Amino acid sequence: MLNFTRPERPAPKEPDAKSAPRAPAPPAPAASNAAAPATAPSASAVSRTAVPTLSEAVAARTDGAERRLAVGPDINLKGVEISNCDALVIEGNVDATVHSKAMEILAPGRLNGTATIDIAEIHGTFEGELTARTRLVIHGTGRVTGTIRYGSLVVAEGGSLTGDLTRLEPATPVVPAPAPAASAPVARSLLGPQP
Repeated sequence: MLNFTRPERPAPKEPDAKSAPRAPAPPAPAASNAAAPATAPSASAVSRTAVPTLSEAVAARTDGAERRLAVGPDINLKGVEISNCDALVIEGNVDATVHSKAMEILAPGRLNGTATIDIAEIHGTFEGELTARTRLVIHGTGRVTGTIRYGSLVVAEGGSLTGDLTRLEPATPVVPAPAPAASAPVARSLLGPQP
């Protein structure tokens, strides 16, 4: 029978307590892996590659990366607040307060709670208080129940919308006041006043 395992390396010898004292060695850098065996990566090396640091995550957001959260099928998320999310996709069951730019509830996904969204697309079920500032789209399999406020509304054939509905008035565009006439010289007629 052949043995394909690597032979164990002997542990470094500990200095004898009776030997003469030596000058202390300079401190090793914090990220040094010198004491770790060559076959196993250190825990700090694994965590650095698997999970981005806070500064890397912030840098990704400033580069225009989308902040996206997906709740997969058969996942239950209860009693949370979801905010600062660019895109929220729900396929499981969520009881939450949501503040997001866009939200899509896919069938058989369900959201119970309060949601303030710019654009909401519902293929699954929503129950609670929903504010879709820009647009609310309820697809044929979608069911929405509760207090609903929307900028514009699209309900596909087969979709269901039940509850207290309020259309949000579009924000009136601010028209800048005309600028006062510049103090340019006024042209005068040599013939006198004109009617």
